[in-house]
Amino acid sequence: MRTKPEMMGQLRPAFSELNISEGFEFDTEIVTNEIKEDCKSLLLSNEQLTTLMKDMDGAIRNGLGKDTNPSSIVKCYVTYVQDLPNGTERGKFLALDLGGTNFRVLLIELGENNYFHMDSEIFKVPAHIQTGKGTELFDHIAKCLAEFIKKHNLDSKKALPLGFTFSFPLRQVGLTKGYLNSWTKGFNCSGVVDEDVVRLLKEAIKRRKDVEIDVCGILNDTTGTIMSCAWKNPNTKIGVIVGTGCNACYVEKVENAELFDGDKTKPHVIVNTEWGAFGDDGKLDAVRTKYDREIDEDSLNPGRQRFEKMISGMYMGEIVRLAIVDLANQNKLFEGRLSEQMKTKGAFGTSFVSDIEGDKANYKETLKVLSEMGINDPSLVDCANVRYICECVSRRSAHLVSAGLAALLNKMDEKSVTIGVDGSVYRFHPYFHKLMVEKTKQLTKSDIKFDLMLSEDGSGRGAALVAAVAVRDELPSMTNGFSAK
Repeated sequence: MRTKPEMMGQLRPAFSELNISEGFEFDTEIVTNEIKEDCKSLLLSNEQLTTLMKDMDGAIRNGLGKDTNPSSIVKCYVTYVQDLPNGTERGKFLALDLGGTNFRVLLIELGENNYFHMDSEIFKVPAHIQTGKGTELFDHIAKCLAEFIKKHNLDSKKALPLGFTFSFPLRQVGLTKGYLNSWTKGFNCSGVVDEDVVRLLKEAIKRRKDVEIDVCGILNDTTGTIMSCAWKNPNTKIGVIVGTGCNACYVEKVENAELFDGDKTKPHVIVNTEWGAFGDDGKLDAVRTKYDREIDEDSLNPGRQRFEKMISGMYMGEIVRLAIVDLANQNKLFEGRLSEQMKTKGAFGTSFVSDIEGDKANYKETLKVLSEMGINDPSLVDCANVRYICECVSRRSAHLVSAGLAALLNKMDEKSVTIGVDGSVYRFHPYFHKLMVEKTKQLTKSDIKFDLMLSEDGSGRGAALVAAVAVRDELPSMTNGFSAK
């Protein structure tokens, strides 16, 4: 039997030596003081968050300004989306959704009495395409699109209206024209940065000569989230994604968006903040940990997207793994023993964080995750410590998102706002919603009321709705505007 170090005068038994009843409840008191001390750098006070809010507000205002935008870290790209769904949209619309390792094609039909039907198919974006030539990426997208159209017996010779969700930093100069600013989330295709991605898509479709597509709009997944939620709730004025990446967009007054050169007879336009880059100028340095710095230095885009790297699902699990490895190397976990899996970069997925924090009793999920990671027969205290590390990392993530949302809410100063939220971290982490609501409420002006609404497939449904609204707006009898429904 392994002998465990003493804590509070008692031996730390392995789980195989315990007789734990089904009524077992977590005892946070058994988290060791040294683990709590080492994790303090992952905990953010309201004072620290308020400082970040002020910096975020300044960065957003700089991004909106014509003179200050070129030097602004938070770019605040104008989306040229000025109208929300109002219920009069009818017909069939296609959507493409590219924002991570999976790529989707969707067919959405809108009809009378809020009739809605959606078919979709997921296609993989192979690793070699994610970092290969841009033409190969768009040829792959066009191939998937053609296969989908054929499978669903759509008229390939009729120009089908399509909304294109492209969830990477995009500088738009029109509803159907946008230039990639930089790749994120593990993508690094050549020949795409500073190019119009709509043109690249159209050229790939043209090369195939077997389908006709009318691209009615290009958008970010955050814009899609607003559109998707607004279809049901017209009070939606902020969209946020907490998934593989993290970003937010919001409804801004046209006069504040100084770079907007579209229709100024309409009062509002959606602004895509691209706040994932917040802190790339050093504004986050005071709260970044050694784990954040290591992740940044080892990434495909060192020095960029630092805010996102402290929050999103692409990095959260890795932050936990680095902390576990660091603390085990200091003999504060697992008696200093580490498996090869735990030493492997990227092996500890963010889903593991949700699994561990979702434990109801007996640390069953924690034991399962640790076993998958090659850590066998951990002690009860080890499991409690690992759970605590996960809690600190996910809580920090939620609080950073909350600080960004509070900065937007305070800036907009609307008395009632619905926030559309999407993304795997928000959807599947057992406490993320609660953490966001509690902290955003603490940081927002007391007279501002908000609620969080889970987006129903914003990146897909939202893209189709952008196309639907664009087609609707070709008919002069329809009502436009953010207030219409």
